[in-house]
Amino acid sequence: MRTTLISASAAALALALAACGGPKETPAAPAEPVAETTPEAAPDTAPEAAPEAAPEAAPETAAAPETIPASATAGGDEFASLPEPYNTANYAAGKRTFKLCQSCHTTAEGGGNLVGPNLHGVFGRAAGSKEGFAFSDAMTNSGIVWSGEELDKYLETPAKYIPGNRMTFAGVRKPDDRKAVIAYLMLETGYTGE
Repeated sequence: MRTTLISASAAALALALAACGGPKETPAAPAEPVAETTPEAAPDTAPEAAPEAAPEAAPETAAAPETIPASATAGGDEFASLPEPYNTANYAAGKRTFKLCQSCHTTAEGGGNLVGPNLHGVFGRAAGSKEGFAFSDAMTNSGIVWSGEELDKYLETPAKYIPGNRMTFAGVRKPDDRKAVIAYLMLETGYTGE
Protein backbone atom coordinates (compact mmCIF):
# COMPACT_ATOMS: atom_id res chain seq x y z
CA MET A 1 0.00 0.00 0.00
CA ARG A 2 2.77 2.42 0.96
CA THR A 3 4.68 1.62 -2.24
CA THR A 4 1.56 2.22 -4.32
CA LEU A 5 1.03 5.62 -2.67
CA ILE A 6 4.66 6.60 -3.24
CA SER A 7 4.49 5.52 -6.89
CA ALA A 8 1.21 7.36 -7.44
CA SER A 9 2.62 10.49 -5.78
CA ALA A 10 5.73 10.36 -7.96
CA ALA A 11 3.63 9.93 -11.11
CA ALA A 12 1.37 12.86 -10.17
CA LEU A 13 4.40 15.05 -9.44
CA ALA A 14 6.00 14.12 -12.77
CA LEU A 15 2.81 14.99 -14.67
CA ALA A 16 2.44 18.32 -12.87
CA LEU A 17 6.05 19.28 -13.53
CA ALA A 18 5.90 18.25 -17.18
CA ALA A 19 3.01 20.66 -17.73
CA CYS A 20 4.95 23.77 -16.73
CA GLY A 21 8.59 22.95 -17.36
CA GLY A 22 9.22 22.46 -13.67
CA PRO A 23 10.97 24.58 -11.10
CA LYS A 24 14.61 24.38 -10.09
CA GLU A 25 13.94 21.38 -7.82
CA THR A 26 12.57 19.25 -10.68
CA PRO A 27 15.70 17.08 -11.20
CA ALA A 28 16.14 16.03 -7.55
CA ALA A 29 12.55 15.35 -6.50
CA PRO A 30 11.24 12.80 -9.03
CA ALA A 31 14.50 11.10 -10.02
CA GLU A 32 15.73 9.88 -6.63
CA PRO A 33 12.55 8.51 -4.96
CA VAL A 34 11.26 6.76 -8.09
CA ALA A 35 14.59 5.02 -8.71
CA GLU A 36 14.93 3.90 -5.08
CA THR A 37 11.30 2.83 -4.62
CA THR A 38 10.95 0.87 -7.86
CA PRO A 39 13.51 -1.92 -7.18
CA GLU A 40 12.14 -2.58 -3.67
CA ALA A 41 8.50 -2.51 -4.75
CA ALA A 42 8.81 -4.37 -8.05
CA PRO A 43 8.55 -7.94 -6.70
CA ASP A 44 5.39 -7.24 -4.65
CA THR A 45 2.76 -5.10 -6.35
CA ALA A 46 3.78 -2.14 -8.50
CA PRO A 47 5.78 -3.19 -11.57
CA GLU A 48 3.45 -1.26 -13.90
CA ALA A 49 3.29 2.03 -11.93
CA ALA A 50 7.04 2.52 -11.65
CA PRO A 51 7.87 2.20 -15.38
CA GLU A 52 5.17 4.77 -16.22
CA ALA A 53 6.52 7.28 -13.69
CA ALA A 54 10.16 6.89 -14.68
CA PRO A 55 9.81 7.81 -18.40
CA GLU A 56 7.75 10.90 -17.55
CA ALA A 57 10.38 12.10 -15.08
CA ALA A 58 13.32 11.27 -17.34
CA PRO A 59 12.90 14.18 -19.83
CA GLU A 60 12.76 16.68 -16.97
CA THR A 61 15.84 15.17 -15.36
CA ALA A 62 17.74 15.34 -18.64
CA ALA A 63 16.64 18.92 -19.16
CA ALA A 64 18.10 20.27 -15.93
CA PRO A 65 20.46 23.11 -16.77
CA GLU A 66 22.06 22.74 -13.34
CA THR A 67 23.79 19.48 -14.38
CA ILE A 68 25.63 20.72 -17.45
CA PRO A 69 29.22 19.46 -17.33
CA ALA A 70 31.90 22.14 -17.38
CA SER A 71 33.78 20.16 -20.02
CA ALA A 72 30.98 20.54 -22.61
CA THR A 73 32.05 22.29 -25.81
CA ALA A 74 31.62 26.05 -25.58
CA GLY A 75 31.64 28.38 -28.54
CA GLY A 76 31.33 25.59 -31.09
CA ASP A 77 30.69 26.08 -34.80
CA GLU A 78 26.93 25.83 -34.27
CA PHE A 79 26.72 29.40 -32.95
CA ALA A 80 29.66 30.99 -34.82
CA SER A 81 27.41 33.10 -37.07
CA LEU A 82 25.42 34.58 -34.18
CA PRO A 83 26.10 38.00 -32.64
CA GLU A 84 27.99 38.34 -29.37
CA PRO A 85 27.58 37.04 -26.70
CA TYR A 86 25.57 34.21 -28.26
CA ASN A 87 28.34 33.14 -30.66
CA THR A 88 30.29 31.69 -27.72
CA ALA A 89 27.37 29.88 -26.09
CA ASN A 90 27.33 26.17 -25.36
CA TYR A 91 25.15 24.37 -27.93
CA ALA A 92 24.64 21.25 -25.80
CA ALA A 93 23.58 23.41 -22.84
CA GLY A 94 21.15 25.37 -25.03
CA LYS A 95 19.55 22.24 -26.41
CA ARG A 96 19.35 20.69 -22.94
CA THR A 97 17.89 23.85 -21.38
CA PHE A 98 15.27 24.11 -24.14
CA LYS A 99 13.89 20.75 -23.01
CA LEU A 100 12.39 22.73 -20.11
CA CYS A 101 10.48 24.81 -22.69
CA GLN A 102 9.39 22.18 -25.21
CA SER A 103 6.43 20.89 -23.22
CA CYS A 104 4.77 24.28 -23.88
CA HIS A 105 6.52 25.70 -26.99
CA THR A 106 7.40 24.56 -30.51
CA THR A 107 10.00 26.17 -32.78
CA ALA A 108 9.26 24.83 -36.27
CA GLU A 109 8.15 27.24 -38.96
CA GLY A 110 4.39 26.83 -39.34
CA GLY A 111 4.26 24.71 -36.19
CA GLY A 112 1.25 24.95 -33.95
CA ASN A 113 0.86 26.56 -30.58
CA LEU A 114 0.81 24.42 -27.46
CA VAL A 115 0.21 25.81 -23.97
CA GLY A 116 2.56 28.59 -25.09
CA PRO A 117 2.97 30.11 -28.55
CA ASN A 118 5.13 28.73 -31.35
CA LEU A 119 8.48 30.54 -31.10
CA HIS A 120 9.48 30.53 -34.77
CA GLY A 121 10.27 34.11 -35.78
CA VAL A 122 10.19 35.34 -32.17
CA PHE A 123 13.25 37.62 -32.53
CA GLY A 124 12.16 41.07 -33.68
CA ARG A 125 8.49 40.34 -32.97
CA ALA A 126 6.41 42.37 -30.50
CA ALA A 127 5.56 40.42 -27.34
CA GLY A 128 2.00 39.15 -27.37
CA SER A 129 1.55 39.52 -31.12
CA LYS A 130 1.83 35.94 -32.45
CA GLU A 131 -1.33 35.41 -34.46
CA GLY A 132 -3.53 32.56 -33.29
CA PHE A 133 -2.46 32.60 -29.64
CA ALA A 134 -4.45 34.14 -26.78
CA PHE A 135 -1.91 36.15 -24.77
CA SER A 136 -2.50 37.83 -21.42
CA ASP A 137 -3.16 41.56 -21.44
CA ALA A 138 0.11 41.98 -19.52
CA MET A 139 2.09 40.37 -22.35
CA THR A 140 0.21 42.13 -25.15
CA ASN A 141 0.57 45.54 -23.49
CA SER A 142 4.20 45.09 -22.36
CA GLY A 143 5.65 47.08 -25.27
CA ILE A 144 8.52 44.59 -25.56
CA VAL A 145 10.05 43.60 -28.89
CA TRP A 146 11.87 40.31 -28.44
CA SER A 147 15.64 40.49 -28.77
CA GLY A 148 18.33 38.37 -27.16
CA GLU A 149 18.68 40.93 -24.37
CA GLU A 150 14.92 41.16 -23.71
CA LEU A 151 14.55 37.39 -23.76
CA ASP A 152 17.44 37.07 -21.31
CA LYS A 153 15.72 39.41 -18.83
CA TYR A 154 12.38 37.64 -19.29
CA LEU A 155 13.73 34.11 -18.93
CA GLU A 156 15.52 34.93 -15.68
CA THR A 157 12.17 35.37 -13.86
CA PRO A 158 9.18 35.68 -16.22
CA ALA A 159 6.66 36.59 -13.51
CA LYS A 160 8.79 39.48 -12.26
CA TYR A 161 9.77 40.82 -15.68
CA ILE A 162 6.19 40.95 -16.99
CA PRO A 163 3.87 40.82 -13.96
CA GLY A 164 0.53 39.27 -14.85
CA ASN A 165 1.78 37.17 -17.77
CA ARG A 166 0.46 33.60 -17.93
CA MET A 167 3.76 31.73 -18.21
CA THR A 168 4.10 29.72 -15.01
CA PHE A 169 7.73 28.75 -15.63
CA ALA A 170 9.99 29.72 -12.71
CA GLY A 171 12.85 30.85 -14.94
CA VAL A 172 16.40 29.94 -15.95
CA ARG A 173 18.60 31.13 -13.10
CA LYS A 174 22.12 30.70 -14.52
CA PRO A 175 23.22 33.41 -16.99
CA ASP A 176 25.23 30.94 -19.09
CA ASP A 177 22.21 28.67 -19.45
CA ARG A 178 20.04 31.62 -20.54
CA LYS A 179 22.69 32.66 -23.07
CA ALA A 180 22.86 29.09 -24.37
CA VAL A 181 19.09 28.64 -24.71
CA ILE A 182 18.74 32.02 -26.45
CA ALA A 183 21.49 31.05 -28.92
CA TYR A 184 19.75 27.71 -29.47
CA LEU A 185 16.46 29.53 -30.11
CA MET A 186 18.19 31.82 -32.60
CA LEU A 187 19.23 28.76 -34.61
CA GLU A 188 15.91 26.94 -34.28
CA THR A 189 13.50 29.83 -34.92
CA GLY A 190 14.80 31.38 -38.12
CA TYR A 191 16.80 34.24 -36.58
CA THR A 192 18.13 36.55 -39.32
CA GLY A 193 19.48 39.40 -37.20
CA GLU A 194 17.76 41.90 -34.98
